[in-house]
Amino acid sequence: MEKMLTLDILRVTEAAAIAAARLMGKGDRKDADRAAVNAMRTTLNDIPIHGRVVIGEGERDEAPMLFIGEEVGCGGDFEVDIAVDPLEGTNLCATGSPNALAVMAVAEKDGLLFCPDTYMDKLVVRPAAKGVVDIRASVKENLNNIAKAMGRDVDDLVVVILDRPRHEQLVKDVRAAGARIKLISDGDITPAIAAIVEGTGIHALMGIGGAPEGVLSAAAVKCLGGEIQARMRWRSDEEKKRAKEMGMDMSEDKVYTTDDLAPGENIIFVATGVTKGDILNGVSFFGGGARTHSLILSSRTKQIRFVDTVHVLDRVAKITLR
Repeated sequence: MEKMLTLDILRVTEAAAIAAARLMGKGDRKDADRAAVNAMRTTLNDIPIHGRVVIGEGERDEAPMLFIGEEVGCGGDFEVDIAVDPLEGTNLCATGSPNALAVMAVAEKDGLLFCPDTYMDKLVVRPAAKGVVDIRASVKENLNNIAKAMGRDVDDLVVVILDRPRHEQLVKDVRAAGARIKLISDGDITPAIAAIVEGTGIHALMGIGGAPEGVLSAAAVKCLGGEIQARMRWRSDEEKKRAKEMGMDMSEDKVYTTDDLAPGENIIFVATGVTKGDILNGVSFFGGGARTHSLILSSRTKQIRFVDTVHVLDRVAKITLR
């Protein structure tokens, strides 16, 4: 599956990133998101797959395209589940801020958690700290265990947390334990990847964010050999009802592991930068074309690929590779 579909999936995220980037900094996050969704869906439907969207833009009534449960693709040999975020960080794109992405994960059928658009409490750590953390434990205990596993002091650690009022106590607990914090305004997929990769200066991600982003992060985490633990945080009875229809456990105490969120054995994760960020460059335009920067991860091969693509939209465009 990987050999056959990787470049097609890359083409999907590249199209979404280019469409969103044309509206970068224009202040309208909805227009940027809509452009990314339309480009992603159009390109997806040219791929020879039988695809089911398990993580999308929301429920069918709220998301006319790329909604949860939508079938995509033009047919073929592969029956796959798909998780998408056409524009991770809509506010980031609207304001021209770093780390906006177009993201997609693909796995064999039932290879990604089928869940409603809700909230999720998350803990992401590097491979070195895999197996030594527990999202139910105290912040201090987890940070001490992470530091010990990595051969560091707690005050060497940097934890990424979304800057939200709901995290006031979490921020206090992390600081009281001695670790440092990087507060972010939006988008926790890039920080989740950064928490797994050496050399980023990020050692863990903690806090409550979107469940769709949690499943996409889990796909990347599994490819990179790290660990994510999560607990659902329902916002309404309607969300619980939808989750029950999907066969999910209603308890907020249930801990979802990496393999619960991304159980597939053949997962492909692709992200293309919309704005320049910690891991990827953003889309740059030139007369007659665009240049994109993407990340491809595979759970089967454990490969990490960075792809730099020049898209020539005008055949007489002058191309400069610098």
